[in-house]
Amino acid sequence: MASANSRKANSAPKYKIAIIQLYPKPMNASHNFSKAATSIRSAAQQGAQLAVLPEYHLLNFLPNDPKYARRCAATWRHYLREYRRLARECEICIVPGSIVKTASEVRGRRGGAVPLVNDGGKDEDEAKTTDPSTNHTLLIEDESTIPEDALQLENAAYFIDPTGAILHKYVKKNLWGPTERAHLTSSGREAHTCFDTPLGRVGMLICWDLAFPEAFRELIAQGAKIIILPTFFDTNRTTITGIKLTTNLRPGTLSDASDAGLRHNPTAEATLVNSMVTSRAFENTCAVVFANAGGPPGRGYMGLSQVTVPFIGPVAQLGSCAEGMIVADLDMGIVEDGEDNYQIRSDIASEGWHYDYRHGRDDWVSGGKDKGKVSSGVNGKSAKL
Repeated sequence: MASANSRKANSAPKYKIAIIQLYPKPMNASHNFSKAATSIRSAAQQGAQLAVLPEYHLLNFLPNDPKYARRCAATWRHYLREYRRLARECEICIVPGSIVKTASEVRGRRGGAVPLVNDGGKDEDEAKTTDPSTNHTLLIEDESTIPEDALQLENAAYFIDPTGAILHKYVKKNLWGPTERAHLTSSGREAHTCFDTPLGRVGMLICWDLAFPEAFRELIAQGAKIIILPTFFDTNRTTITGIKLTTNLRPGTLSDASDAGLRHNPTAEATLVNSMVTSRAFENTCAVVFANAGGPPGRGYMGLSQVTVPFIGPVAQLGSCAEGMIVADLDMGIVEDGEDNYQIRSDIASEGWHYDYRHGRDDWVSGGKDKGKVSSGVNGKSAKL
């Protein structure tokens, strides 16, 4: 007799998901948005229900450029609104990669509006200035008037539904090394949360979050079956900004591994990405939508954007760094078959589930030197180290 999960797999929905592997031209948001909008309209014409863009897709990531933070703070509202309008126009869900924006706590202190969620598609921070020739609100601010506290930034991903409503906002938690930590605010100890969408229960993470299985487990424990990851992998800062960075300061890409790692394997980062994306799909019986930046050959852009599921691995993949778009057919029956086989979700939901994914710092700092001693453990419970 067929199991409940196998019967569920037979009736599971199928979705079309567009991954847009965009090259973010540095400091040129209007150009990058125009390319993204063209791709999204094409995806909608091909029947896609969701289009996903890369992390940092509007301006690239140039934290050492003195104009970068002000440009982010001045423009993010405008482009978020444009993506909401585009979602309504095309009747498609959009995850516009990530958008670097003024941190929410700063906007709260300044009396600014907090991004609206489940708001029926209303525009955020609508009342800025008005262009009398078109009577359209302009949300791009004069960079010279941006106050210093507004330059505290966060890296946020939004899920926009076909009505233009923001269903969810996620702020990147696991910032990459000194490069991001010096310039961005993390979501810290805020819990990962999933949410309902036209494609079922979904969770969002960003780039280096991929390296932390705990993030995925928090999301699938809440019922997420699709995890969306906008990512950005670009090594060659010298060719973009003229500022020499050491290998250790580059965001993770084909040259992000240490010199020792690259001696072992010159394509170590590609191995890392492909391995982790596939592992997360298997170990969580979920689909992973990995949308990475593309770019010119020789500049370290990795590409490799993919939609990955258990059993198969990538059901669709852009196999190089070249710009492009692929519309993947995602059969959620494969995800249900994976759960029927591995029963990971059912184990997590069972009584007596034995892992708590909120690890306490004290459990790690001893480095094993205190083995046998009693720690306060997680949630105050005693545990042997």
